[in-house]
Amino acid sequence: MAVKKFHVKKGDLVQVMAGKEKGKQGKVLRVFHAKNRLTIESLNIVKRHTRPSQQNQEGGIVEKEAPMAASNVMLVCSACNQPARTGLRVLDDGSKARFCKKCNEIVDK
Repeated sequence: MAVKKFHVKKGDLVQVMAGKEKGKQGKVLRVFHAKNRLTIESLNIVKRHTRPSQQNQEGGIVEKEAPMAASNVMLVCSACNQPARTGLRVLDDGSKARFCKKCNEIVDK
């Protein structure tokens, strides 16, 4: 199975467009290409019941971020500070970079 290309990468600021966390913004912590999902910092929190182990001596209920569908998020443009669709542009030196379709600015550094 081929690895899918995503419109967001680890470290990007994104806004949730659908679901219970709609309208909230956060930083992408991890991307799961095979499952088309990603985790966002302090969003989509679930409670996990864990039993005691070597790492977690006490066990109990742990809160952690659960993965959400990548289609439910949009990249927040650093120039116009709005969620926007992105396109791919080939730069003068031959490298590729994402750009904001609202303000036409380069998103990647």
